[in-house]
Amino acid sequence: MTDHISSAMLQSPLSRRKMIQAGAALSATALVADPLRAAAPKDDVLATHDMTALAELVQRRKASPTELLEAAIARAEALNPRFNFMAQKHYDYARAAIARGLPKGHFTGVPWLLKDLNTYIAGELTEQGSRYYKGNRATVTSELVRRHERAGLVIFGKTTVPEFGLSGTTESRATGLTRNPWNPEHTSGGSSGGASAAVAAGVVPGAHATDGGGSIRVPASCCGLFGLKPSRGRVPMGPPRTEGWGGMSTHHAVTWSVRDSAALLDATHGIERGSRYGAPTPERSFLEEVLRKPGRLRIALNVATPMGTPVDPECVAAVRDAAKLCESLGHHVEEAAPKVDNAALGRAVFTMISASIAADLRAREAATGIVAGPEMIETVTRAFYDMGMKTSGVDFAQANSDLQVAATTVANFMDHYDLLLSPTLASPPVKLGILGLSPADLNSYYKAVTEFGPFSALFNQTGQPSMSVPLAMSKSGLPIGVMFSARYGDEATLFRLAGQLERAAPWTGRRPVLT
Repeated sequence: MTDHISSAMLQSPLSRRKMIQAGAALSATALVADPLRAAAPKDDVLATHDMTALAELVQRRKASPTELLEAAIARAEALNPRFNFMAQKHYDYARAAIARGLPKGHFTGVPWLLKDLNTYIAGELTEQGSRYYKGNRATVTSELVRRHERAGLVIFGKTTVPEFGLSGTTESRATGLTRNPWNPEHTSGGSSGGASAAVAAGVVPGAHATDGGGSIRVPASCCGLFGLKPSRGRVPMGPPRTEGWGGMSTHHAVTWSVRDSAALLDATHGIERGSRYGAPTPERSFLEEVLRKPGRLRIALNVATPMGTPVDPECVAAVRDAAKLCESLGHHVEEAAPKVDNAALGRAVFTMISASIAADLRAREAATGIVAGPEMIETVTRAFYDMGMKTSGVDFAQANSDLQVAATTVANFMDHYDLLLSPTLASPPVKLGILGLSPADLNSYYKAVTEFGPFSALFNQTGQPSMSVPLAMSKSGLPIGVMFSARYGDEATLFRLAGQLERAAPWTGRRPVLT
């Protein structure tokens, strides 16, 4: 069935020929257009070329998959001691894949990192950022991994995460502190902070990421990258299960360029076996959308947090500047925001996540005979587990209902707007040690989490696509992202606007200086 899906994806509106034509057109204005970059040493091209441009080097035989892989491994080995983004090293797995022969896809020969969370290669380690899962070897290969590999990507490792992806920073007792290449004293975001650090450091130009409450968009904002969370049901989640956190979680990537994000989604989207739902079929390839004019969009602007917590003036300024940029491009922007029951949503989210954590830990204990004691799991994880064990079926059903009410409310609001614009985060990247999962005081932790990332989770709760675009920098030299969110199933509008913004205010040349 998976082969049938893959074949169907390459037919009619998502034809391979159209994707190639779109990619060729984009190359005229993208990184590969610089002939000096095409002649750069292999180690340098990883930091100066996007994924599509690297694949073009392979296609033109200006670089081989082995050369790119070994350069990526060398950069990872050199930079990981400073930034701590590598959780697993699958170097021999990658070399064996090249030796067998790579499939011909949009990204053939491009080095790739998976996130070390619920993403599996049979026989290889996935340890979920947790001491409790140390030594955990997968028995299945994720459908998403199969699609990555059919696109020609060369998987050579997995990136660090906080335990079970439960924080907006990547700090873990299992793997330590992951540091932001823009300033190593600050967070690279979470829970895909290992991915964002690796990309920002120039190890790879894009990396797999997941998002259950902001975990693609938050690290993208922290590290000056483009990060799009797809619609619920757009990208496969399994096996073994096809849904995470009651449908709030999804997979995609953080990248330097918009076109890489679009082409990757072309390669990976589509319903999977056993899934209870799938996102609407797109009209054309997402890569084509990057070059299409978005038309005159109606954009709602919101800078107020759901619970009235403060927003850093630099983040407010970044959003208002983005609004002015959109207006200069012909779009209509006005202040407006959906009215949802934030208290009910907060309860629903904690219920869903707590029940999921409790079920996972109970299954792990049954499989291993090891109890998830305080020496095994983090303090916040334990709090989620304890709450989950007390959650009733009625509680879970009510949480599911509350999420559906919110989705309907926001969908009705979006009848009047194409997009909603807000900050991605309420402050620039915070210092390490504030959002870790084993705080001295849980109340202080919950306050810090609420104040840092109040905007992103709504669109996990509703299932809508949402993206962080790296349009601003703080006075202290840290990236600031702005977030655009669209109607359910409408990644096309996001990619059109993202392409327009990338051309109007390019960011790929803005990189951290690694001294």
